[in-house]
Amino acid sequence: MDSDLDTKIQLVADMILDSGRIVVFTGAGVSTESGIPDFRSPGGIWSRFDPDDFTIDKFLQSADTRKKQWKILVGEGLFSDVEPNKAHYAIAEMEALGRLDCVITQNIDNLHQRAGNSPGSVLELHGNMKRARCLDCQTVFPIDYVEQILKDGMEEPPCRKCFGTLKPDVVFFGEALPEKAMEAAARHSSNCDLFIVVGSSLVVQPAAFMPLYAKEGGAKLVIINIGDTPLDKKADVLIHRNAGDIMDRIVESVKESVARAHQRA
Repeated sequence: MDSDLDTKIQLVADMILDSGRIVVFTGAGVSTESGIPDFRSPGGIWSRFDPDDFTIDKFLQSADTRKKQWKILVGEGLFSDVEPNKAHYAIAEMEALGRLDCVITQNIDNLHQRAGNSPGSVLELHGNMKRARCLDCQTVFPIDYVEQILKDGMEEPPCRKCFGTLKPDVVFFGEALPEKAMEAAARHSSNCDLFIVVGSSLVVQPAAFMPLYAKEGGAKLVIINIGDTPLDKKADVLIHRNAGDIMDRIVESVKESVARAHQRA
């Protein structure tokens, strides 16, 4: 089994070296390795909190719901004190090596940027918890502003510009995904020649259409995920392992090949 895994890792590394337009698509399996709980898995967010509390309608209609959401998402430190893991750093290294077109992520934790990916290369389909947006004047604030207000004892942070309603700059149930990010993700997916899924079960639509767009465009598909996905049979390489260790080994193999090529030159 180890020799089979080694072969797959080298195969993916060779595919990266042979490709000109590479898209990496990341899901919750990358975030969980940094200690951020998954929403859907046993013991995850939905086993502790009611998903109905995260609908946009309830957020708009209920002050109590807004207070509860701010407490869960910010006050309890759900996304604070977490660090990028080996998967994040490996993907950032791909960009540094000139081997990455973009990252399409379902995650909202900002860890790709913290690991070293340029903000312009990260397409966030579900938003970013490091920002809050005023629903009235559309002003964007860093989440630090909200954290300080909650520490000061206020349960619902107001917009300091117009005193309107602030909302985490993420997609709630009942909201459309950000149009510009979706359009860019579909375009990059359709035009890539290698699409690598890392840590996603590929069950959340419409984000999970992206690997299908890539395959329809003629790209190779690699899936690295600890569990099965609906697209496993379409994968050119399938690895059912943790994201961090596998991505780290793949990128190390790429770097070794690049170093050998430089030595020969």
